[in-house]
Amino acid sequence: MAEPPAGDPAAISGRTDGLLATKLHIPRQQPGFVTRPRLAEQLADGLTRGVVLVCAPAGFGKTSLLADWARSGRRPVAWLSLDVGDNDPARFWRHVVAALDQRRPGLADQVAPLLDRSGPVSYEGLVTTLINHLAAQPVDGETILILDDYHEVKAPPVHTSLEFLLAHRPPGLRLVLAGRADPPLALARLRARGQLVELRAAQLRFTAAEAAGLLRAAVGPDLPEDAVAALTARTEGWVAGLQLAGLSLRGQADVGGFVASFSGSHRFVLDFLAEEVLDRQSPEVRTFLLETSVLDRLSGELCDAVTGRNGAQAMLERVERANLFLVPLDEVRGWWRYHHLFADLLRARLRQQQPERVRELHHNAAAWCEVHGPSDDAVRHALAAGDPAWAARLVERHADELLTRSERATLARWLAALPAEVVEVRPRLLLAQALSALVGGRTEEVGGLLDGAERALAGTVRDEPFEPSVGRAGSLLANVPALMALERAFLAELYGDAERQAAFGRQALAEAGPGDRTLSTIIGGHLGVAEWVSGRLPEAARTLESSIVRLHAIGERFLAVRVSEHLGQVQRALADLDGALETYRRALEIAAPSGQPAMPAVGVAYVGMAEVAYQRDELDAALRQLTDGIAPSRQLIFTQPAATGLATLAWVRQARGDTGAARDAIEEAARIAPGENVASLLNPVLAQRARLLLAQGDVSAAARWIEQRGLRADDEPSYPREPAYLVLARVLIAQDRPGQALGLLDRLHALATAQRRPGSLIEIKVLQALALAARGDEAAAPAALTAALELACPRRYVRVFADEGPPLAALLGKLLPAQRSEPTLPYDYLARLARTFERDAAAAGQLAGRGAGPGTAVVVPGLVEPLSSREVEVLRLVAAGRQNREIAEELVVALSTVKKHVTHILDKLGAVNRTQATARARQLGLLP
Repeated sequence: MAEPPAGDPAAISGRTDGLLATKLHIPRQQPGFVTRPRLAEQLADGLTRGVVLVCAPAGFGKTSLLADWARSGRRPVAWLSLDVGDNDPARFWRHVVAALDQRRPGLADQVAPLLDRSGPVSYEGLVTTLINHLAAQPVDGETILILDDYHEVKAPPVHTSLEFLLAHRPPGLRLVLAGRADPPLALARLRARGQLVELRAAQLRFTAAEAAGLLRAAVGPDLPEDAVAALTARTEGWVAGLQLAGLSLRGQADVGGFVASFSGSHRFVLDFLAEEVLDRQSPEVRTFLLETSVLDRLSGELCDAVTGRNGAQAMLERVERANLFLVPLDEVRGWWRYHHLFADLLRARLRQQQPERVRELHHNAAAWCEVHGPSDDAVRHALAAGDPAWAARLVERHADELLTRSERATLARWLAALPAEVVEVRPRLLLAQALSALVGGRTEEVGGLLDGAERALAGTVRDEPFEPSVGRAGSLLANVPALMALERAFLAELYGDAERQAAFGRQALAEAGPGDRTLSTIIGGHLGVAEWVSGRLPEAARTLESSIVRLHAIGERFLAVRVSEHLGQVQRALADLDGALETYRRALEIAAPSGQPAMPAVGVAYVGMAEVAYQRDELDAALRQLTDGIAPSRQLIFTQPAATGLATLAWVRQARGDTGAARDAIEEAARIAPGENVASLLNPVLAQRARLLLAQGDVSAAARWIEQRGLRADDEPSYPREPAYLVLARVLIAQDRPGQALGLLDRLHALATAQRRPGSLIEIKVLQALALAARGDEAAAPAALTAALELACPRRYVRVFADEGPPLAALLGKLLPAQRSEPTLPYDYLARLARTFERDAAAAGQLAGRGAGPGTAVVVPGLVEPLSSREVEVLRLVAAGRQNREIAEELVVALSTVKKHVTHILDKLGAVNRTQATARARQLGLLP
């Protein structure tokens, strides 16, 4: 229940909110543009290698060069002009996919489900899906993706995800990055592999011939050669300087005197020549240029609203014809922008000459954008108009929408731009921050934000009219008291405080009105979870079932799947594995309905099915389901499903004797799990990690974890912390303290019995049998094991016994003779358990004999640092021609893990690429 609400995602290509079509428009060629064949050849060469970087300071003609090349070429080009809003990774990838969809129709429909509110946290999963779709589409030739103004992007998640695309670029995709500074990407690696061509200021400078073409197109064919040479030298081929010089030379009687006084300094050029350009315009044009410079994008209607006059469309066309640095952003002359340098100059002049007018112009722009969009511009202009209260109202209105679309980075940017004294008195803004923190797993921030929201609500004199952009029925922020109680309920849920969770859930439900459809439905799901955490399992199952039906009915498919995950956990606590399996299958149908793209939430369903299959020792089925489930689960904001899948994968590997690979999986699971402060019932991964370490003989590590959690043998355990206390019981047995373990297990048994939780009772009775055997009670230990088997047999439990390893195998061996003579349990069930113990022991022995644990070093003469056996396994797949993605799928590990192994292999073999590494490995006898 960690996600904010949203309806089914629409195809990206049909979305207009926040996505400007002008960003996808290849800029038109400007009058007087000089073609540059030498650079076009270098671009063509770069595309054969895969990646082109066009990097130079402002005014060197990067955009014009790429636009001319894109329009004149025969290959399909997807264009995206970036701006500061693309620092939100959800927005960045939404725009990238929209750009690619123009050249690969249907791509957006396939990737759209990954960009709804259940979108990615690392975006690696989204990019993986994008790569797969690009690679799978049958197309002739290539698609070129041009990302212009990449210097505007500062957000590390965007760089990381783009780096992933570069590393796993499908064969039919070529990338061009243009910007003013080197992007923080692995350029050195691309250079070393020969996959990168770079065009920098030295290549972009105009030659004498190119400068002559530009200047004479602006001034006339009679411009003297010596004047062209002088201006070229003094501007050092800087395109913007030459363009400004061409404009200023028009009508100059003394060309020689102008050229002689001309300086090549960029600052001087801009100050001096822009002044001349502006001074030569009529007062009407000059006023228009200055007043509209507050806008990033211009249209006739918007400019009329900002200036308070009519006729802006005709004026824009006039300004464009005069070559006054106005760039059209579409084919129909609906939108323009000023050249960035020219806009900076206009704004500086406006502040100089009419400082009192600036706020009024921004106010007019904000009013227009509030009605027509985009909301990002409305907020920016409201702040620039000096009206932070207005900006705050705009943020509140659109906050639900941003959370729905996973654009939490944009919301954070808006909130950071608002004065703190404005935010702290507006409960909706504080609740939006708290909700974003809850979804992102930053639970430590939430309490203070909720306390602040409560103070702000108490201090509110009047409640302003609130019209959320998503509508009242789909908004959480519309009802402040109900949302505040809901967020407190969710925080209490994560901390395992069932009593407070239920109380706040009931309070939220009481506060919700008949129009709060989505909010009321979400509250119902939380009340079901509260029943579960309280140990009232039948009530929890009924409430959760009802919530799933209601969520599905109102189109909340993702939340319906998340609640299904909780219902499956409740059913497993009731030892109803068949019921849980059916719940997960229904969740799969919700997440991937026939004929529609699957949502990332399919991962939740597959992981749940794998947990059931693993418990029944159906290891092959569990592995298939984990392969299908972990990858999409990585795309979810809430990381628990992916962490649970990795933990289950660890146990599958452990059962097959691959202890090193099991350790790899459980460590990754622990890294991405929600956090130490989340109750172990809701996040059992950390307890599973300690348990796995214990199963591998690392008693001290498991004991340290117990100590860090502050658990003691004489505690009164609670159900929300039961998984952690069961690890403590195992540690006590391993430390030869069976008496203390039995005391703890008796209290756990009494609680589970009172709450009628047979799933817990099976595991507790197994541990009681082990503790009794460790104490030497040869009569009571088999009796306790028999009681566990009687509960487990009808439900076909296997791994709850087999994962305890040789001690339980020995106890079962003592029980078998008595069962042969006086059977109380189906013998075929007992025989299956015995065979499972034998198979696990054989698998562990065989792998140990081969030294197959990834921690085992493969020592080879000639290698200074040996390769681990896991690295040898990856090396063999590399030599077979597998790409990183394919290796990750085959080994069922994260792509980042494979990349790490490949990097280590290259370093240890002294190779710069895969081919060298393979050759070197064959020389050393590591490969046949």
